[in-house]
Amino acid sequence: MAVIDNRDTLGFEGEVRLSEAGARDFFALLKPRVMSLVVFTAFAGLVLAPGHINPVLGAIAILCIAVGAGASGALNMWYDADIDAVMSRTATRPIPAGRIAPNEALAFGLVLSVFSVSILGLAVNWFAAGLLAFTIFFYAVVYTMWLKRSTPQNIVIGGAAGAFPPMVGWACVTGGVSLDSIVLFLIIFLWTPAHFWALALFKMRDYGAVGVPMLPNVSGETTTKRQIALYAVLTAVTGVVPTVTGLSSLWYGIFAGVLGALLVLCSISVWRMPDGDEKMLPAKKLFGFSILYLFAIFSGLLVDHYVASLAAMFGGAA
Repeated sequence: MAVIDNRDTLGFEGEVRLSEAGARDFFALLKPRVMSLVVFTAFAGLVLAPGHINPVLGAIAILCIAVGAGASGALNMWYDADIDAVMSRTATRPIPAGRIAPNEALAFGLVLSVFSVSILGLAVNWFAAGLLAFTIFFYAVVYTMWLKRSTPQNIVIGGAAGAFPPMVGWACVTGGVSLDSIVLFLIIFLWTPAHFWALALFKMRDYGAVGVPMLPNVSGETTTKRQIALYAVLTAVTGVVPTVTGLSSLWYGIFAGVLGALLVLCSISVWRMPDGDEKMLPAKKLFGFSILYLFAIFSGLLVDHYVASLAAMFGGAA
């Protein structure tokens, strides 16, 4: 296990200097690619929830969730600056690259956290705001500061942070949670391990260099590939559940079933991949397809919802 002492990178030592960061650097702190998926799934939760919300308040809610997600990303980058500087995938991030000082990132993340939760509570409802606050805390503290560096199950437990946004969106409309919102949570929660462990397989050296106990480094490739297949099956099954609960139609169920079968087939290809494979193409394929899968599942839910709404509208008019 590598021991990293990078206090200059973390900003605890060194000369005081004026910030040279630009708007693009602060935007990068928000992890925009991750934020986009968070915003999309939160929007889905908001739209799929029973009841109605004023469009202006709905827009404010999505903005607050986006800002909260960005705040989590900034706090994550602040705390992980030492290992980000070593890993090839993250070495160009604003803090390890020296474009943003760690204390600036910390202040930025804290201010955005308070802003997003406060505005969501004042404008929409405090239950949704409390859930957003818990999501930020879970990602920044429970996952980043504790789980990530202490257990190979970091992704499994920590994945809850990325699964909360549709529940937050749902709560913005209803003021609470329900079975259907829990199902939306579970789809993302069960999807996360297969998605991230596929990445961990072809980034094993990076994680090994910084001592982060990802499953492939701790338990080996064979165990990881078996776990990926298990979670892919669980994800595929859960993806169909909205049809069972009545949240979506049979057509969505068929669509989700096909997507789930493809996800499982990708995971089987990873399972069959020889240990020590240098290229790890099946793992890279699964990682890419898993992103498409989640986007397609929530897109399918939205399309199914709007089609049902239009059918009800025209059926009622007739």
